[in-house]
Amino acid sequence: MIVLLLLGGDPGHRYKLMFENGGQLVTGNEVLVAGQPVGIIDEIELSDNAQAEVSITTDEPLHEGTTAVIRATSLSGIANRYIALTMGPNNAPELKDGAVLSGDETTAPVDVDQLFDTFDAKTRKGLQNFIGGFGTVYTGNLEEANRTYKFLNPGIVSTRNLLAELNRDQQALSDFLASSSSVFNAVAERRDELSSLIANSNAALGAIAQENAALDRDLELLPPVLRQANTTFLNLRFTLDDLEPLVETAKPATKNLAPFLGRLRPVAQDAVPVFNSLQNVFNRSGANNDLTDTLNALPKTERLAGKLTPRLIAALDESQPTVEQTRPYTPELTATIAHLGQVFAYYDADGHFGRVAPAGANLFDYDPGTGDLEPISDSDQLDGFDAYDVNDFGPFERCPGAGTQPASDGSNPFLDDGNLAGLCEPSQVPPGP
Repeated sequence: MIVLLLLGGDPGHRYKLMFENGGQLVTGNEVLVAGQPVGIIDEIELSDNAQAEVSITTDEPLHEGTTAVIRATSLSGIANRYIALTMGPNNAPELKDGAVLSGDETTAPVDVDQLFDTFDAKTRKGLQNFIGGFGTVYTGNLEEANRTYKFLNPGIVSTRNLLAELNRDQQALSDFLASSSSVFNAVAERRDELSSLIANSNAALGAIAQENAALDRDLELLPPVLRQANTTFLNLRFTLDDLEPLVETAKPATKNLAPFLGRLRPVAQDAVPVFNSLQNVFNRSGANNDLTDTLNALPKTERLAGKLTPRLIAALDESQPTVEQTRPYTPELTATIAHLGQVFAYYDADGHFGRVAPAGANLFDYDPGTGDLEPISDSDQLDGFDAYDVNDFGPFERCPGAGTQPASDGSNPFLDDGNLAGLCEPSQVPPGP
């Protein structure tokens, strides 16, 4: 096109583009369509309404629907801008030479400085530190960064596709953002708990990091454990097949289990204090005061009992005749204990019978000088019974039931089927019918 102008060829088509600002355009910058130059900027002026009026010349006529955007050829540089046209449909009417594209059909660039001007000082400082942090990250890691950038373009393309999918359903995206706002509000209300959670998680992960050696050993042991578990689960399948008939058989037997467990629950609840108290039976502070101490002493007791048991058996064997003789007198012994109180109920001039009876049993001797009862020595207690006569007072050898006169049916005195023959005297009975 420039060649044509210099040689005086077709001057092309002239149009005016109205931009909000000049965007660092200069005369001679290119006009591109799909990356291909189609024209040049002829003149830039300031309009009456403080807009940038850019005059351009193009090789081809423009159609209605054409839009224009000021772009930069790179992020760095001065006066490196160009105008990118998006052509209207070919079947749309052509624009006349000198036609004007208003601000609705043009877009001015937004420079980085303009973006930074929207931030306050604190935010700009934070962004500065953020960018400086990137510089620190990349220092000494340029080769790794260059290898990483090979995957940047696919990552950006994937991100673009993701954003396109998100933008496809505006209502769903709006609902998602509204729900996210509610979630973030809920999180903000629990910021103290969230801070504690993060702190506790940090402590937990720190504890795990301190046990990295043990964790490494666990990971080494995990494959054989999983292989063994796989074998176990495989065998479990056959076990479950064998268990199925048992379950089917147990169903009728367990149909009443739920009511039983319902009735068992209050019993179990009431049993909790009982089992808590059992702890004192088995384990109580102190020595020789609980069942554990008793069980610990049992071996020693068993050894001692092993020595004493033969002697005890011999003593029981020797006492067997005495027990056999005493057994028929059980009614007399019971009656003695039951009526012992009656002995102390009666009294005479000497006092209660319970006090004077021992004197009659030849256990005490009366001392006229002191007026006291003196105990008789064991060797002298039976002196009064040497000349025994059944008609005189003396020791009796009565048979069981001989405390009363003989009954007409002959049931007393009782000789225990002759086992007491020679051991008691049946004739010793109280006088009278």
